[in-house]
Amino acid sequence: MKIIETLKNVWKITELKDRIILTLGLLLVYRFGAQVTLPGVDFAKLAELQSSAAQGGLLGLINAFTGGGFSNASVFALGIMPYISASIVVQLMGIAIPYLQKLQKEGASGQKKITQITRWLTIGICLVQAPAYLGTIPSLSGLQSVSQMLVPGFPETTFYISSVIILVTGCVFAMWLGEKITDKGIGNGISLLIMVGIIATLPQSFLQNAASRLDGGNGGFMMILIELVIWFVIILASVFLVMAVRKVAVQYARRTASGGYEKNVFGSRQFLPLKLNASGVMPIIFAQAIMFAPAYVGKLFGPESSVGQWMQANFQDIFGFWYNLVFALLIIIFTYFYTAITVPTNKMADDLKRSGGFIPGIRPGTETAEYLDKIMSQITLPGSIFLALVAIFPAFVYQLVNVQQGWALFFGGTSLLIMVGVAIDTMQQINSYLLNKHYDGLMKTGKNRKSVTA
Repeated sequence: MKIIETLKNVWKITELKDRIILTLGLLLVYRFGAQVTLPGVDFAKLAELQSSAAQGGLLGLINAFTGGGFSNASVFALGIMPYISASIVVQLMGIAIPYLQKLQKEGASGQKKITQITRWLTIGICLVQAPAYLGTIPSLSGLQSVSQMLVPGFPETTFYISSVIILVTGCVFAMWLGEKITDKGIGNGISLLIMVGIIATLPQSFLQNAASRLDGGNGGFMMILIELVIWFVIILASVFLVMAVRKVAVQYARRTASGGYEKNVFGSRQFLPLKLNASGVMPIIFAQAIMFAPAYVGKLFGPESSVGQWMQANFQDIFGFWYNLVFALLIIIFTYFYTAITVPTNKMADDLKRSGGFIPGIRPGTETAEYLDKIMSQITLPGSIFLALVAIFPAFVYQLVNVQQGWALFFGGTSLLIMVGVAIDTMQQINSYLLNKHYDGLMKTGKNRKSVTA
């Protein structure tokens, strides 16, 4: 089969093979760390926390992003999410703070300083999240205090101090693993760590749902097959969302010498690809972070407040109507916001002008920037609606097909989009290595090179 031949070609390229092996090794280290429990914790006391996380819901969503480290009280319990939060904050600050704007324009040296700022901010976020996490474990495990989840004789003060240090170190180490994968391995390291953590919880969620179908007489094999078909359809829709582009024709003029003088002649026609979903999964991550707030605000109203009770009841249920309605609206809003700050149409127009390119019928410069901005506005609306529908589709599956909450999370949302996006990005990098060595690529666009050596 052709896919087998392609995989053989991957291992013929020494550099690519070494990068893949290094990536798999570092991912294995991360998965091993997610199973190592914090010193002093009695693992048996966390049974209720693990059961709640396996059932899905808000806790299951958090646990999925840490690859099970959250429910295991592991050294990687915070996962890589503090780094993601720090990156988002730095990106947003770059809009308003002149110093960061200056660094963004300095190229590699400026990016190095921005990375260093992000690292320090990650440590600051960890120092806030680590004590909050340690204080939350007992209530999530059905215990009254931290001392009840510790092995007998282990001092509570020692546990707090050592665990905060270990959790911060674990997050920094995970961040280092991600950067090493990006530099020395294959794919985007940070995204791969998140994807591996999500995939780690997928088999257990599927098996639990399948067992409930078979044991409870709740549809049997037929319903399992229907669920798998729906799942593959959603994966195809997610692939379309990630890969879809609007091609804008661009004409390049080239200068040639003819008869002792130079003149402009038309060059090759190319296309400027504008992605349907230029913001990726960032709008979902932004919206997800805000959706934690309503339930917390509801608690501040007190147990006797009807408003507080309504907010807690409707915004703690991630499969409820109001939660998903607000979630979808936030995703659409943040898609426009993030696309506006990440797709610099003015810079694209200037680059086209400097390189001698122009859009047929549109003047270079300001008019080109306005034209590109108009196209981005037109394609962002359907893109944002499509993204919102994929994000809230787990609620439809849970309500209509009656699957278990843990398995429903994989029918869309951030989990599925991250898995699809990271898989496509990694395949594209492998594809480029194959094409550079004159092999057929993994993707259809790569079937155009054979060895041409004489």
